[in-house]
Amino acid sequence: MTAPTAPEHSFTFAGRQVRRLGYGAMQLAGPGVFGPPKDRAAAIAVLREAVASGVNHIDTCDYYGPHITNQIIREALHPYPADLLLVTKIGARRGADASWLPALSPAELRSAVHDNLRNLGLDVLEVVNLRLMFDTHGPAEGDFEPQLTALAELQREGLVRHIGLSNATSHQVAFGRGMVEIACVQNQYNLAHREDEALVDALAAAGIAYVPFFPLGGFSPLQSATLSGVAQRLGATPLQVALAWLLQRAPNILLIPGTSSVAHLRENLAAGALQLPADAIAQLNGIAGEAKAAPH
Repeated sequence: MTAPTAPEHSFTFAGRQVRRLGYGAMQLAGPGVFGPPKDRAAAIAVLREAVASGVNHIDTCDYYGPHITNQIIREALHPYPADLLLVTKIGARRGADASWLPALSPAELRSAVHDNLRNLGLDVLEVVNLRLMFDTHGPAEGDFEPQLTALAELQREGLVRHIGLSNATSHQVAFGRGMVEIACVQNQYNLAHREDEALVDALAAAGIAYVPFFPLGGFSPLQSATLSGVAQRLGATPLQVALAWLLQRAPNILLIPGTSSVAHLRENLAAGALQLPADAIAQLNGIAGEAKAAPH
């Protein structure tokens, strides 16, 4: 058996060549992604280190904080490097109690685009993901034609260049592609959460970026002796192995691991050089079965 080839380091996304290991800005806000960070200077340092390390894809949104994360990005990086792709999302808002609430009316979507423009200091948003909120626990079917129509209108006005979908089912992605050009899909996907297997492959065939969030399970961290064992054998951390598995899974997968620590950022970026041997990939592929068999 031949060893798997090293994953390509870049992918064409929104008409640009972006590094496949990017950065997610969610952790730059305070606890629960709400309010200001404990150390604003540290948050700024992480962003500057990411860009200095070659990251040119940063994922953010204006309901992180809310508003605070985008304002920190602007303070740290504006005027932005010419090759930096900032991707944001709309479709939700934060309650006074830090709850996550749908904000999907056309008026709310338009307001959200203008909030992102103002807080990021931009005249146009390169990529805007429409976050579908029919079920707070994950993708669920629902009609979003009015929302996508509103976003397409903002695109025609020149305020948005590219449109993506987040928290979407395969059916919704297909419907969306029938209405507008979809630049990316951002869904939960990791070693244990593999419902999007067919969607990842279909998007790869179409040259469309797939951006998984929660590479280690997010708010319910993945617990796997198999992952820990492979990481120990390879002299890496479990998160590095999980990221490397995603990079080797499909060429259109773009990663946006987040952190508020420069040391952790460097650790994440080092995953791009980690080459998983075929036997390790085979072991890791079994984790999804372990997760399904585990009692709930």
